[in-house]
This record gives sequence, structure tokens and C-alpha cells, in this order.
Amino acid sequence: MRRVAGRDECRRPHRFARRNGCLWDHDTRLWQGLPCRTGGDTCTGMPRYALKVEYHGAPFAGWQRQQGLPSVQGRIEEVLDRLESGAHAITAAGRTDAGVHAFAQVAHCDMGKAWDPRRLGAAVNFYLKPDPVAITACARVDDDWHARFSAVERRYLFRLLMRRAPATHEAGLVWRVKHQLDPGTMQKAANMLIGRHDFTTFRSSVCQAASPIKTLDALDVEPVEGASGPEIRFHVRARSFLYNQVRSFVGTLERVGVGAWSPTDVRAALEARDRAACGPVAPPQGLYLAGVGYPQDPFATRE
Repeated sequence: MRRVAGRDECRRPHRFARRNGCLWDHDTRLWQGLPCRTGGDTCTGMPRYALKVEYHGAPFAGWQRQQGLPSVQGRIEEVLDRLESGAHAITAAGRTDAGVHAFAQVAHCDMGKAWDPRRLGAAVNFYLKPDPVAITACARVDDDWHARFSAVERRYLFRLLMRRAPATHEAGLVWRVKHQLDPGTMQKAANMLIGRHDFTTFRSSVCQAASPIKTLDALDVEPVEGASGPEIRFHVRARSFLYNQVRSFVGTLERVGVGAWSPTDVRAALEARDRAACGPVAPPQGLYLAGVGYPQDPFATRE
């Protein structure tokens, strides 16, 4: 062991470390140990906090922690490690790819002591600077509350800018196309995707979901006159999504808007249940995780 900045740090840590009667598994980055007083299999023995996270995805290789690459999860965990000695692992409602942004990602973390939520959020924000990541809300939650498994809804926004000139102020925040699109026809095509379907056509070939069957609750196509020019904004809502599903929807609907596909072509692609029948996949920079829904909003009355 060697002493670094007031804390013990192993040059090559043993698999397990102990804190508050629980064991930290360095291999899985999970806490192991005590029977959970709330009825679960295990309990961290530490207070749990929900974090609402906003970030610009451009500097990161995505949300998920990756060895040797910058990630939003890894950056927040580094800050938590700085606030309290020992390793911390956070869990999010969903993973976003490189270049994808978030207005309201939700994650949870377990801390070694009880923090005032406002002070915890402020402390994390202080050490996150200058990275484009911010904790916009923080709340104490029950030990069995889970950012991913407690969620009942995820909402995404995709922004498509229609103008010939390159985007300047919106660079990296929108998908720019040089041609005008027909939002009315795009909405007719989008309506064919609403409901419970086998979405094999609209998921990545490397998607690891056990089933391609999902229920799409909403896919709204909204024309907007933005500050940089006319936009099409796609508002997508479901309990959960397949890998690359939203970007596959948007890329296909763009083909409808320009007149290369008809709405019936979209239905045929859906019914084909074949990835090769999908249209182009939209780039990541126009996509935002806009919100996550829970039976009770953890941030509604306590922050």
C-alpha cells in the first residue's frame, strides 16, 4: 500500500476491499455483503442518491466506463472517488453512444456517509469542471431504488437541421441535411411504427437485447423554426429501446421526408424483420436522452 493524497491506494489492489461491513469487488465493481433490510438479496449499507445528469456527448466515448477512453460514467466516478476514499460505481437508466447528449440522464450512486443532496450535487459539479457534465438535481432515495430497473419510460429527442450552410453554433448538436423535408409525410410513416412490434429491422446487428419485440409509445415529428434555421424534431417515447433503434427510425424517416421512401415502404421494412431492410442510420450528434420516467419522480419534492 502507498499513501496518496490522504488515502490508501494499492499499486495492484486485492480483489476485495471492505467498507461499512460490505465488500467491494474490484473485478465486478459491485458491493457484496450484508442482507438487505429492504428485502433484496444484498445491501450496500450506505445511503443511495439519485442523480439527474446533463452532458454534451462530443468529448466522450459514450456514457459507459471504458478502459483508456473518456466516458461520462467514468468521469463522475472519478469525482465520487475524490469526495470519499474508496471506489464508487454508478448505474444509469440507459447507456448513450459516443457523441450522444443528455438533458436528463438519471443515475444512482451509493455513498459512504449521509450527504445533504444539494451539497453532494454541488460538490460533484465543482470537481467535474471544465468537462461538459453537470448534476442538475440530486435526491436521497430508498436502498432498493434503481435508476435502470425502477424506470418505466425513456424519452429521446432528435434534432435535424435543414440548411445548406454548415452548422456553426449548432455544430455537434444537430444532424444537418442540405435539403428540405416533408414533415407531414414523415409523420404518416412514423405512425406505422407505433405500438408493439418486432423491431429487428430497426436495431443494430450487434444489439444484445434478448428480444427484438418492443412497444413504441410515441414517435412525433415536429417542424420547428430554430435559431439556426428550420428543424425537424423527433420526440420518441418507450419503456425501453433497442441498440440504435432511435437513430434507425430517424435515418429511415429522413428518406421518407425527401421522397425516396413512401410510408408504405416503412411498413414493409418493419414487417421484413431484416436489418438489411432498414434505411440509413442517423448520426449520433443530433440525439439527446431527454428524460426518464419513474412511478414516483425522485426529484419532484426533494433535491
